[in-house]
Amino acid sequence: MPKKKTTKTPQRPGTFTIGRARLERISAVEGIETRPDSRAMFADFDRRGLSDQERRSAILEKHKRNA
Repeated sequence: MPKKKTTKTPQRPGTFTIGRARLERISAVEGIETRPDSRAMFADFDRRGLSDQERRSAILEKHKRNA
């Protein structure tokens, strides 16, 4: 009996995740470009090894409105 293919991260049925490079290529077709400061921010996240939640928090903090 063949082995079942497994993934590193569990996925919900009907969903999948694409990487940053593929997202940029898809966005380019739609005329959307990632700004250089955003690329630098994501590179910094990678360098610092931030978790998904830490990345989301940093992005929200950067873009939140000063009320």
